[in-house]
Amino acid sequence: MARKTKTPRWLEAARRRTGPVSPGARTDWLARALGRAGVMPRAEAEKAIRDGRVEVGGRVEREPFAPVHSGVEVRVDGQVRSMEAPLLVLMFHKPAGVVVAGTDPESVGTVFERLREVLPAELQCFEWYAIGRLDRDTTGLLLFTNDERVVQHGTSPDTHLPKRYVADVAGRPSEEALARLREGLVLDDGPTRPAGARLLGPERVELVLTEGRHHQVKRMLAAVGHPVRTLHREAVGTVVLDVPVGTWRKLSESEVSEGLGFNSTST
Repeated sequence: MARKTKTPRWLEAARRRTGPVSPGARTDWLARALGRAGVMPRAEAEKAIRDGRVEVGGRVEREPFAPVHSGVEVRVDGQVRSMEAPLLVLMFHKPAGVVVAGTDPESVGTVFERLREVLPAELQCFEWYAIGRLDRDTTGLLLFTNDERVVQHGTSPDTHLPKRYVADVAGRPSEEALARLREGLVLDDGPTRPAGARLLGPERVELVLTEGRHHQVKRMLAAVGHPVRTLHREAVGTVVLDVPVGTWRKLSESEVSEGLGFNSTST
């Protein structure tokens, strides 16, 4: 007998949607929409919804995955809350030791905790998504957004968004090793795209990738005989890290549209 696949809750909620949706209106599930609009982070939104504190279109809604479209009135604790969500992208200088995950089994800390520690009050209620990942011991530029479309754009293998890294390695890479990186290598998960590679110092290499596989920089450099000792990401697209460790800033509209190549109207 074939095993029955469980339908995701968000899909079940979408199938239960009733009433017309205006052409061009953006539809989302309720808890995520509250987080995107900066009403409250998603985990808090889910609890508030289940506790009966949220009304959609004049009715109490207790399903966090209930569909909600732009234009509908949403109240939290009786107060009308705007669901208009500004498109926000933040640059954060990730320190070593923290993980890009919701929890840290080693109790050192997560980037989400570190980011919230330094954000002002007006940004605390947004749900923040990391655009890609960095290993625990990797430092440098990590981008966050309140809009999952930017995450999809920034991490899609079809985008070819360049990411620039600086690695301190064991030994001095030869021109032959750099040429292999530029041409692309065959790793255990298949061939890589050609990379930008140049020597910055006796044991320091700059590598520019247009894909983002698991531990890719470390695996590529190990494959040419130069294991990574430290790794730092300097840039994504043409957005260059320019804030101190553990601090952040908001990207401008041009940095998002031109630097990251994200166009919200066509996504």
